[in-house]
Amino acid sequence: MGAIPIQYVEPVFRPPSEAGSLILQVTNGCSWNNCVFCEMYTSEQKKFKAKQEDIVLQEIIKVAQTAPHVRRVFLADGDAMVLSTRRLKQILQWLNQYFPDLQRVSSYCLPRNIKKKSVEELAELKALGLDLLYVGAESGDDLVLAKVMKGETRESTVDALLKIKQAGLRSSVMILNGLGGRRYAEQHALNSARLVNEAQPDYLSTLVVSFPLGEARLRASFDDFDMPTQQELFREVRTFLAATELNKTIFRSDHASNYLVLKGVLGKDKEKLLQQVDMAINHPEQIRLRQEWQRGL
Repeated sequence: MGAIPIQYVEPVFRPPSEAGSLILQVTNGCSWNNCVFCEMYTSEQKKFKAKQEDIVLQEIIKVAQTAPHVRRVFLADGDAMVLSTRRLKQILQWLNQYFPDLQRVSSYCLPRNIKKKSVEELAELKALGLDLLYVGAESGDDLVLAKVMKGETRESTVDALLKIKQAGLRSSVMILNGLGGRRYAEQHALNSARLVNEAQPDYLSTLVVSFPLGEARLRASFDDFDMPTQQELFREVRTFLAATELNKTIFRSDHASNYLVLKGVLGKDKEKLLQQVDMAINHPEQIRLRQEWQRGL
């Protein structure tokens, strides 16, 4: 696509599947930003703020002048869905106006964002091209969620995901492998499986929790956290996958943080995926695993 005429406030994050999308930064940072495991928006310049509408329009016009055939747009930063329905509709209308080949628009989404919007409002956004919402559930265990200050419960996340589905939108759910530490690994895995079983998301991914800036921020509220070993992470994933009862959910564990890359459809490929995890647990020398230097956020 070449140089993008957008003034980004760095760093900017997006899901792996949005690598080919235009990243349109309509907000900066995250309006919640209290999760003690997340360092994405903790730097001073990432303090939450919605970008002015006239600037968003100017950037859309500039991109259209150099790359008019944009097909996919990802609304950044971590919390674009906090914007009012009116503002989101305006952005989507502009995208449709200036990008005639537009196929889909996606965004990260906090469950609390969905609580404030009706099914009818979400359906209106769907009609204007919003198609996929990435929901960081992180865990389905209420104790773990409280310890990491997620500000959500299993029930609030399930409610949001069901509302998304009712509006005709697709959802992609992210679970953080290792977030419960060693002590709460089993309940984290089992209750996370319970969450996705109830929600039946279109997409599901597992990422490994990591702390490039250290664990001090996490331990301020999660003092009994103890990072699982690689083998313990694999066992937790196995417990999670074994407990899933999904009908047709595309599963990916290919984020840069993962040691073991897994891809399949749950539940069709459940046994095959479990066999791959078993191989990593019992015969790690016979399966390709990412080395530490190959991993990242």
